[in-house]
Amino acid sequence: MDDLVHLGDDLFADLVCDRSGPDGEDLAALARLVEAEILPRLMLAHRTATPAPSSEPVSDAETLAALLIDPGPFDLGGAVESLLGSGLPLDRMLLEVLAPAARRLGTMWEDDTCDFVAVTEGLGRLQAVTRRLCSTMERTASPTGRSILLVPSPGETHAFGLSILASFFRESGWDVTTLGRPGDDPAEELRKGWYDIVGLSLSCDVYAPALTALVPVLRRASRNPSVFVMVGGPYFARSGASASEVGADAYAPDAWSAPDLAEAMLDRPALAC
Repeated sequence: MDDLVHLGDDLFADLVCDRSGPDGEDLAALARLVEAEILPRLMLAHRTATPAPSSEPVSDAETLAALLIDPGPFDLGGAVESLLGSGLPLDRMLLEVLAPAARRLGTMWEDDTCDFVAVTEGLGRLQAVTRRLCSTMERTASPTGRSILLVPSPGETHAFGLSILASFFRESGWDVTTLGRPGDDPAEELRKGWYDIVGLSLSCDVYAPALTALVPVLRRASRNPSVFVMVGGPYFARSGASASEVGADAYAPDAWSAPDLAEAMLDRPALAC
């Protein structure tokens, strides 16, 4: 869950980590407002746009980032066609183009080469592109009968990375539920439904104690007494912390390997019998 929930960690998660204090708190509140209110409206507007003729293929993060912050009208269909025209497999496109483009947007804002409004619009466009591409990935998935609950660590505001990670699991045939909105209660969700695995992502060091406290709560709440807990995110890549340090069973270093790791975790008891 790293490059993609590195990736991921929604652009705003890394920004809030870097800008702590009252300003960081204001930015966190704004990030939640943008994600809950502004981005869905942007995506709705993009869905109704008329596609323009295909443009040149987009195969690198720098080109995509420039396209996302272009002040002119944004053609969602054309952007998706340009990415597909690069010839990259969809999973590689997510990992090697879209994830770095998200980080590039954050860097541009931190360097004051792009204002917050432009970054917000760019993130909305990126999320719309990502959802369109991910829906393509998920169409041919064969159900495995396995389920995962994806949750950001307490205090985190990111959801973009988790949404991409969710697509990798769905593409592998998993039933996926993603939380992250204000008021979402992962413990209550685990009481209501059966989940084989809980996936938790962490980007900001300051939220590590909250994650450590949450893991045993989720285990006790789970209807599945053998639920596995998998963690990922920039915090683990940056600090070198192990999954066991926060009470989890495994650490997924990237979205590419996360579904295979999850399958291996579930197959382990069967192999031991």
